Amino acid sequence: ELVPSIMSNMLNPDAIFSNNEMSLSDIEIYGFDYDYTLVFYSKHLHTLIFNAARDLLINEHRYPAEIRKYDYDPNFAIRGLHYDVHRALLMKIDAFHYIQLGTVYRGLSVVPDEEVIAMYDGSHVPLEQMSDFYGKSSQGNTMKQFMDIFSLPEMTLLSCVNEYFLKNNIDYEPVHLYKDVKDSIRDVHIKGIMYRAIEADIEKYICYAEQTRAVLAKLADHGKKMFLITNSPSSFVDKGMKFIVGKDWRDLFDVVIVQAEKPNFFNDKRRPFRKVNERGVLLWDKIHKLQKGQIYKQGNLYEFLKLTGWRGSKVLYFGDHIYSDLADLTLKHGWRTGAIIPELRSEIKIMNTEKYIQTMTWLQTLTGLLEHMQVHRDPDSQMILEEWKKERKEMR
Repeated sequence: ELVPSIMSNMLNPDAIFSNNEMSLSDIEIYGFDYDYTLVFYSKHLHTLIFNAARDLLINEHRYPAEIRKYDYDPNFAIRGLHYDVHRALLMKIDAFHYIQLGTVYRGLSVVPDEEVIAMYDGSHVPLEQMSDFYGKSSQGNTMKQFMDIFSLPEMTLLSCVNEYFLKNNIDYEPVHLYKDVKDSIRDVHIKGIMYRAIEADIEKYICYAEQTRAVLAKLADHGKKMFLITNSPSSFVDKGMKFIVGKDWRDLFDVVIVQAEKPNFFNDKRRPFRKVNERGVLLWDKIHKLQKGQIYKQGNLYEFLKLTGWRGSKVLYFGDHIYSDLADLTLKHGWRTGAIIPELRSEIKIMNTEKYIQTMTWLQTLTGLLEHMQVHRDPDSQMILEEWKKERKEMR
């Protein structure tokens, strides 16, 4: 009887969720990241990154050509997973630093719970072994967390190469494998492999969103200032924005910054801005003002704040990386921030299913029964309690 009433209050997969009260009338300046914020990519992009990095492993790092038999699996990994660099294990760790048993993978195979508990002396991972905001650890990257959407191909490639070595009884150093895969994924970006492929076939890789221009134009019409800060290069951003917004996209933005090298952009005070001309050439002029219609490279947030005066809660910045895009801006500079989390749509759709609602309703009921019955110490009550605990564990 509870299910129909709960079903009537289902969440909207396209809703905006607020963690803090805010009036948009107080926002004067809107800032945006580019990748996975203003522009979204098709499923083909991760396959492209995976294949290109796999080929770099073979051609430049001399890995066995047989790893070409592995293809990208979009259903293998999700954002937020941790990777134990020394043990070559991919896993999910919760907010309290406990390994979620049943989620630990060595290669493409699940590691038994008993083995995980033996390796870690339980399921808790000490804080000093965990990554900080920027993926670094006080113990030499013992446990790396993958928070970027672009890291999905990296996790899958790591697991595939691990699987190949394990299946073929090849002795290898997990730390070297992690570094080589990391470098190969990085090179797909910095060597321009990904950018050139997308520019050559924009319609294949970029999802056209007709509402993007409408939203930006509406903000501009209401006198709002707008800026763009991205790690992507100038020509790549220009072609993508022309595709989704139009040739006049730069007229909508008051400041455009490319190759910002976030998160260093938000913390390093030493790097000055450089102007990029229409041919993509870097100029050597000293920057005294950030002008509308111009494109700037690198720089830092402190110089940005000094030149624009855009400080505090009148600024709302959108990005997809919770740590490197958003955390420092809120904690250090008081900006309002919005996280673009595309995974929420599919999660909410699952939460809205009748099966999920029935399961959660029964789990809550079981928890209530356990709380009520745990005071009874007689054998019959204890037997029922153990059955309920087992059922709850299986449902979870």
